[in-house]
Amino acid sequence: MYAVSAGAGSAGAGLVAGSLMLTTVLAEFASPRLLGRFGYRAVFAAGALLLGGPAPALLLPHSMATILAVSIARGIGFGLATVVLGALVAASVPAGRRGEGIGLAGVVACVPAIVALPSGVWLTRNTGYEVVIAITAVSALAPLAAVPWLAGPGRRQAEAGSAGNGPNGLMSSLRSGGMLRPGLVFAATTVSAGVVASFLPLAAGVSAGVATLGLFAQAVTATASRWWAGRRGDRHGHAGLLIPGLLIAAAGMAGLIWVSAPVAVIAGMCLFGIGFGIAQNVTFALMIDRTPGSGSGYGTASALWNLAYDAGYGTGPIVFGVFVAHTGYPAAFALTGLLILAALLPAVRDRRREGDWPGPFGPN
Repeated sequence: MYAVSAGAGSAGAGLVAGSLMLTTVLAEFASPRLLGRFGYRAVFAAGALLLGGPAPALLLPHSMATILAVSIARGIGFGLATVVLGALVAASVPAGRRGEGIGLAGVVACVPAIVALPSGVWLTRNTGYEVVIAITAVSALAPLAAVPWLAGPGRRQAEAGSAGNGPNGLMSSLRSGGMLRPGLVFAATTVSAGVVASFLPLAAGVSAGVATLGLFAQAVTATASRWWAGRRGDRHGHAGLLIPGLLIAAAGMAGLIWVSAPVAVIAGMCLFGIGFGIAQNVTFALMIDRTPGSGSGYGTASALWNLAYDAGYGTGPIVFGVFVAHTGYPAAFALTGLLILAALLPAVRDRRREGDWPGPFGPN
């Protein structure tokens, strides 16, 4: 909105959002090496500073160069901060309650997001951009007060686990099926999450009220199911939820085929939210459980999971936008659901490789 108000148009707005997403992904790629070189506290502090510090520059006279520079810096900060926080959650929670801890961290992350986005739009329209920019800077810099108390692997331990080509390095993880398969499964669901967030309000036949309620329902059900999946996974194993989560998410996307039926859209978004929340928790828990060593590779696992999240969330709307122009919304939503079903292939293979599922219909 701010870029458009500066005369950038829709193309400029897309460039601002795209630059933030691109630098987020690049920062996530670099984060394991940075964690090994500087440690958890320093990298998190840098992330917070880059998120909040550049924001006041937007108070200067409108300039696309300034807006882009701020977006690039904040994207780097966001990528660094999220990787560190994911690793700290894994390192701070006892292994027997790790799934629940991941779920609670998801709740903490989702609640502000649910509140902040609509509040930011409302404040912008009623008080101006200056208030939103100020709140953004203060809220992003506030966590710096907690940096001295952050606990994580020691510097040498983090360096050993975060070396780019070491046993826990990012490139090694990308070559490891045990880490890559959950990443691919999660990426398939994040593609769909990006699609519904970007295009449900634009879909022909979906009113603004239905779209708003649907996105809210998806956020709430995803938050609740992420926490539930963590508790259940701690007691009965996380791997058994991977395939059910995919099937529920695919069923939710199928409900969006009937875009002109409000009940189908709301029900579909609820189902998709449940499946997406399960996938969020299960995939991260599996990656953390498969990290060798005693926590030294958590930063790498967190980086890989966040890469799957942001890459899928960013590319989904781009590809969907190409298809929907030729197929219409019902068919495009159906194709998105088929992509989720395609992720059943790595999910089934993962269960077999882990040795706890002899066949597609066998017992756990």
